[in-house]
Amino acid sequence: MGKNIPDEDFFSDPFLQFAKWYGEAEKLKVKEPNAMAFATVDSYGHPSLRMVLLKGFNSKGFVFFTNYESRKGKQLLLNPYAALTFYWKEQERQIRLEGKVKKISARESDHYFQTRSLESRINACISPQSCLIPDRTFLEVLGESLIWDLNGKSPSRPDTWGGYCLFPHRIEFWQGRPHRLHDRICYTLKQRTWIHVRLAP
Repeated sequence: MGKNIPDEDFFSDPFLQFAKWYGEAEKLKVKEPNAMAFATVDSYGHPSLRMVLLKGFNSKGFVFFTNYESRKGKQLLLNPYAALTFYWKEQERQIRLEGKVKKISARESDHYFQTRSLESRINACISPQSCLIPDRTFLEVLGESLIWDLNGKSPSRPDTWGGYCLFPHRIEFWQGRPHRLHDRICYTLKQRTWIHVRLAP
């Protein structure tokens, strides 16, 4: 079980707090600490949830990559607000974030795209993510065709694929404790200033 966390042990800046917890998760070798549940809503307000991978964060936001024409991409186009959740079972820790999502620059997306494996780059080019396809062979044929067309060259990032950044206005840190008396510290952004309070579990 997690230990009691005094209020003064939390940074006033939630990004510093996230960096601390994330670093501790990596040090403990939590399996895929960058895995996060990502929730969006459609035009009817119906929620949709899936797992994505965090690929970077700084003092402004949290970055991940996907197909812009995927279901989540289309939902973000209609409603750019979303939520993220990290859960690290080994530490009994959860971090929830809510905020506005924007595309990162094409240059940043290009740079990250070139760091991916050749297979991942090819798949990003040929997969019509979230669309109906006849079978797996359909994708395999598209991949083989692209490899033939490239003739040994590196594929360029397709316009339909790139990065997003979630700029949070609310971040909550949850630490599991015995008998359900958990710690919950919630940060909210008010007029460019982060305010944090303790919530009942």
